[in-house]
Amino acid sequence: MGEQDGPVRREQVTVNGTELSYLASGDKGAPPLLLLHGTFWSRVWQPVLPALGRVRRCIALDLPGFGRSGGELDVGRATIPALAATVLDAADELGITDFDLAAHDIGGGIAQHIAATSGRVRSLVLMNSVMFDSWPVPAVEKFRDPDVRAATSGADLLGAREISIRGAVARPLRQEEVDDYLSPWQEPARQRSWMAMAAAADPRYTMDVVPALQRAAIPTRLVWGRDDDFQKVSFARRYVEEIPNAELTEVPGKHIPTEDSPEQVVAAILHHLEAHQ
Repeated sequence: MGEQDGPVRREQVTVNGTELSYLASGDKGAPPLLLLHGTFWSRVWQPVLPALGRVRRCIALDLPGFGRSGGELDVGRATIPALAATVLDAADELGITDFDLAAHDIGGGIAQHIAATSGRVRSLVLMNSVMFDSWPVPAVEKFRDPDVRAATSGADLLGAREISIRGAVARPLRQEEVDDYLSPWQEPARQRSWMAMAAAADPRYTMDVVPALQRAAIPTRLVWGRDDDFQKVSFARRYVEEIPNAELTEVPGKHIPTEDSPEQVVAAILHHLEAHQ
């Protein structure tokens, strides 16, 4: 399904002077569900947006310098707290006060920060998310070295991104799907933004919010591709043990289960949303 096909559309909002793009589905009068990406972009949510849009106003945001958004991140603006502030500013611009929040990968770190500090999250979905000290994985951590970032060409990064996307999905991806995922990183500003996010990856951001998450006890559903090589399901099981009001649904697949098991992901999210309306 293309970005403009059927019930999924691409829209824009200006946030702090930058045009941010997002995939949207659902009625604008429905309760809002914000969806965040990590080291990929809003494309990870595309397979499930039509179904989720039947019950929610879905907004799958591209962070600055990612996907189809404008702007460019540097390391200071790519930290979890800085990106959380950007997401909340986007919600304000969209006229959204309280919302359900779903997030993938490093987006899950952003979501945990928002849930722990904003008082605006009604319920939370974490899909193969960073948490505790599960991150950064070695392929990301190496970009914390400025010399590595400086020595990485656009071709090098595209090659690494292709390896990553193929390793993140259990089913064989068609070349056109891989090309679609890689398309933003044809642009140097987006390449630099990705490396800035990688450089800013720091587990203290998810470790520091654990006490606040325990106190808040926000209804949380973890949806996990059980064969993920990047974010191990053992961390999700630990989260359920340590954070009150959290439950885990394991599904077939790897790091992007929306590509491997979209029906199961939708069912788990819808069940969670319906239980906590």
